[in-house]
Amino acid sequence: MHRIGENVVRIEARALQDLADRLGGHMAQAFNHGIELLHACTGRVVVTGMGKSGLIARKIAATLNSTGTPAVFMHPVEALHGDLGMLAKGDVVIALSASGETEEILQLLATIKRLQLPLIAITCDEGAGVGRAPSPAKQSTLASAADVSLSCTVAEEACTLGLAPTASTTAMLALGDALAVALAEKKGFKEEDFANLHPGGKLGKRLAKVETLMHSGDAIPRVTAETRMPDVIYEMSRKKLGVTAVVDGDRLLGIVSDGDLRRLLEKRGKDALDLTAGECMTRDPKTISRQEFAATALAIMEERKITSLAVVDANRNLEGIVHLHDLWGTEMV
Repeated sequence: MHRIGENVVRIEARALQDLADRLGGHMAQAFNHGIELLHACTGRVVVTGMGKSGLIARKIAATLNSTGTPAVFMHPVEALHGDLGMLAKGDVVIALSASGETEEILQLLATIKRLQLPLIAITCDEGAGVGRAPSPAKQSTLASAADVSLSCTVAEEACTLGLAPTASTTAMLALGDALAVALAEKKGFKEEDFANLHPGGKLGKRLAKVETLMHSGDAIPRVTAETRMPDVIYEMSRKKLGVTAVVDGDRLLGIVSDGDLRRLLEKRGKDALDLTAGECMTRDPKTISRQEFAATALAIMEERKITSLAVVDANRNLEGIVHLHDLWGTEMV
């Protein structure tokens, strides 16, 4: 049976390769036109499809949302019974139909045209593809009605009966991802934007900002340069971060870590307790901005072999301390 599984994957892989070849060839103009329509959208992208195409449409809408483009799935049957009200001026419609003749989708065309909404059709009929070389195949009704038609035609379905949507839906899914990613790139969508849209789950944790993890306010261990070492040790022990900042007002002067303290005691013995924080601190320690990603803080800690970073503003005023323990919950450690 594993040979059947292998064959399914190979058929779907060939379908994706064929799709990539069309995008790099005669369908490039149509794809670029579709991206322009989506980029100019002042409302939402409304994605619709029936059956298996509808399931792919839901995923495309979700991908658009997660990459910074407001999108919604509209079930074509529900639309015919009142949900057409979700369509409004400024929207762009993406309609998926393998045949391009799905009755429930075609019944939406009148409203889409009345509202003058740009329509992008994704079908599997060979005649689809605005901007392509003339084809002897006749375009489907949906492809003909669209401002942009994109073809997901496949040489064969992976189903052994050649009936169940398999390779064709895989191609539709990949084309939807291609549209979403290209659109995000055109919009200048960045890591920070992705993090803001994914505050929960593993992705959100990995993209957390330093400011959401750092210790701030009274939780920051801090002493002045004149503080005697017994009091420095007390502050480090009380705040339980294994480090204390040495400050002049709010301005960071240096850091005293438990590692600094151990090395000092090994070198000076009990005489170390007669020193001040200013005499023992590491001057000009590595710092980080509160707007940096937690992943950046972790990379610095690993490179420097340290467990804490001072968080400072542009004027080197102390704003917080981020500790390696704080990064454990981000699932990076």
